[in-house]
Amino acid sequence: MKLSPAYRLAATVLHGFDEYRSRFKQITADASRRFRDAAWREAQQASADRINLYDEKVEETLVRLQRTFEEEVLTHCDCWREARGHYAELISQRLDYELAETYFNSLFCSIFHHRHIRNDWMFVYSSREAAAHHSGLTLTRRRSVEGDWARALRWAMAEAPLETPFENLERDVRLGADFLSSHLPAAILDAVDAEVEMLKSVFYRNKGAYLVGRIRGGGEQVPLVLPILHGERQEASEGVHLDTVIIEPEEVSIIFSFTRAYFQVEVQVPGEFVDFLQELMPDKPEGELYSAIGFYKHGKTEFFRGLNRQVAKRADKFIIAPGVRGMVMAVFVLPSYRTVFKIIKDRFDPSKEMSRDNVRDKYHLVKRHDRVGRMADTQEFSNFIARADHFAPECLDHLLEVAPSTVYLKDDKVIIKHCYTERMMTPLNLYLEQCDEAEIHAVLKDYGNAIKQMAAANIFPGDMLLKNFGVTRHGRVIFYDYDEICYLTECNFRHIPEPMYPEQELSSEPWYSVGPNDIFPEEFGPFLFADIRLRKLCYELHPELFDADYWKGLQQAIRDGRVIDVYPYRNKQRFAGSDGNGLVY
Repeated sequence: MKLSPAYRLAATVLHGFDEYRSRFKQITADASRRFRDAAWREAQQASADRINLYDEKVEETLVRLQRTFEEEVLTHCDCWREARGHYAELISQRLDYELAETYFNSLFCSIFHHRHIRNDWMFVYSSREAAAHHSGLTLTRRRSVEGDWARALRWAMAEAPLETPFENLERDVRLGADFLSSHLPAAILDAVDAEVEMLKSVFYRNKGAYLVGRIRGGGEQVPLVLPILHGERQEASEGVHLDTVIIEPEEVSIIFSFTRAYFQVEVQVPGEFVDFLQELMPDKPEGELYSAIGFYKHGKTEFFRGLNRQVAKRADKFIIAPGVRGMVMAVFVLPSYRTVFKIIKDRFDPSKEMSRDNVRDKYHLVKRHDRVGRMADTQEFSNFIARADHFAPECLDHLLEVAPSTVYLKDDKVIIKHCYTERMMTPLNLYLEQCDEAEIHAVLKDYGNAIKQMAAANIFPGDMLLKNFGVTRHGRVIFYDYDEICYLTECNFRHIPEPMYPEQELSSEPWYSVGPNDIFPEEFGPFLFADIRLRKLCYELHPELFDADYWKGLQQAIRDGRVIDVYPYRNKQRFAGSDGNGLVY
């Protein structure tokens, strides 16, 4: 029987998806070996390779389609409508059907340049919206506590599929059990039905392995995350150890934050895996959880679907983002969806010597780099379309004025040719205006730690003004303005030379030469803080940030191959020590 062009098109797309999934699983499965061998540089490269993999495979599949089919077939919407139906049938029994739908969408958008976004031609909405079924697979392992928390914790760690033994399991069990006895709610501690339930898969990221699950009993539950580390040395140790125990939902949410690199974790049934995680973190959007476990393209799909639902409610309109307007980006928000949209302006302020391509390259750098919990993840959209009456008039006027090559009107629609989206945060400069003294102290301490932790990951933010940082709902300071970001090792940190005579120091111009990559940390204070009180406090909290030698020391550590990791929980929680800034060498 001769197969129709639409069926063959659907089968070709699915073949490309299978190739992508096979390679994705290979990279992910090797995370256990990389952790065992403490192959930290290799782990960083594997993370970047897996992010790049999706676009590479979409491009390969696109070339295969163009080689196999005539252009009139590929560009005929009726053919894609039929292909969508065949594809839905082909993936109907798959456990990763939602990822397959997103892959189909990527090919459709590549052919039609993100136009014709309709559910009868692609999967704007899932094919299983009304007919989801359970796989029947068991993703977790369980054990009753029976009053013995040490035994339950020993089981949780000893039965985990780690390739490296524990250095001193009994010590770790004792520390963990003492923590649980002191911090679990009484209803769970005293419950006769208390049980520990752990996901079978291990979550790997950077230099850590995480066992993730929950504790239930007495009608209550708390999440349970057990971070497992090698010793503090760079090389593989003879054994691993439990670094802390985490049971607070907000702290677990920070571990799965949109500001961190994606986990390497083997996932049998993505939807059910995410459902379990969402039970641990009910306030975290589903799309962010898909991204956190490596499926960032489907995370984008879920984000888009949620945004469409929110816009349809007409609860509010897009407005200009609060705070100081950017010199490179035009920024607007949909307050009810806590989403920030960024558009590259047609013309930058004179002090910004860069091109549109430079800006996009910076965002791509951050996407593929370890964000160490201090840089916001972004989603990139092309031909974003919304009705004009969904925008506040002053917002729409502003966008049309500063980015006419990117934003234009077509009948009653606003077409945005290219934009980035991020989670909404409170700009740090605005946050400080509302703080009391204790909050100011805490947030400035975290601001300095954010800069240090990015630097430890070989990232220099460039423009460190307070307006370029935001504060999350957890009170963490996050960097989100990437147009001047660069690798730390590209910078030339210098001390300001002593003037040769008094008139030089009084001159409005520097008495010393300044190269294009020269940075003088002594100048940070006056540049960053017009408020003398805030400047003085930052000097007290982070004196090293204003010393060129500190920055040079970090550069040397990176050049020497020392992989510096930043752990996503507070130092005081750790059973082992660190350098006091959340950095572990």
